[in-house]
Amino acid sequence: MLLEYIIICPLVFIAGFIDAVAGGGGLVSLPAYMITGLPAHSCVATNKMSAFMGTAVTTIKYAGSGFIPWKNALFCIPCAIAGSALGAGLSLLIPDTIFTIVMIVVVPLTGIYVLVKKDAFAPKKTHGDAATIIICAAASFVIGVYDGFYGPGTGTFLILILTGLAGMELTKANGLTKAINFSTNISALVVFLINGQVLFPLGIIAGVFNIAGNYLGATRFEKNGSKIVKPVLIIVLSVFFIKLIYELIFQTQ
Repeated sequence: MLLEYIIICPLVFIAGFIDAVAGGGGLVSLPAYMITGLPAHSCVATNKMSAFMGTAVTTIKYAGSGFIPWKNALFCIPCAIAGSALGAGLSLLIPDTIFTIVMIVVVPLTGIYVLVKKDAFAPKKTHGDAATIIICAAASFVIGVYDGFYGPGTGTFLILILTGLAGMELTKANGLTKAINFSTNISALVVFLINGQVLFPLGIIAGVFNIAGNYLGATRFEKNGSKIVKPVLIIVLSVFFIKLIYELIFQTQ
């Protein structure tokens, strides 16, 4: 039992830091739970609880800093939740292998975009308010579908889309992403709680570590912005790509 805490808590702290800066913390935190040998459903549920606690702190911190565009969030949050529900349904119909192959193409291209485009996160407001809301809501729905279907790197992709397509400032894109993640985490956590899958002592203590990581990451993001986001994004995408290759190899054996 003690070994589980020793393994999970430090990694969940790191995941919180990554998630606050550039999304994708689940790529670190969920494997941390899985390698302990705990039941898969309990891993997912307890990870969702600790992630919910950490994301709540970051969301509050970013809201206090004025990073969350609430006008956009009011449209994006329900779209993300609806997309997540649809994605969960699609996951029962489409083989995981097909989606993994698609992501193996998408992830490297995303990484190349971040590396090559020097002004990837520079503000480029080219849309009116109404058009921006429509783009953000559509992006939230699409990424929500992805989150429900597969999940890893959801926040990372949403930040990239909100800055690249909607032309949002990085701070606003990250703030909106956290508000959306917080909302979808609540809906998922409620389901897990109803079904009794959350390991409370572990989830609460890991959640405290995740809060600390999120707080530190949010503080660094507020100070350094795009200087810290770009390298963290590349790390997240690299880890994600390795994970996809690993899954594809073992799924086809």
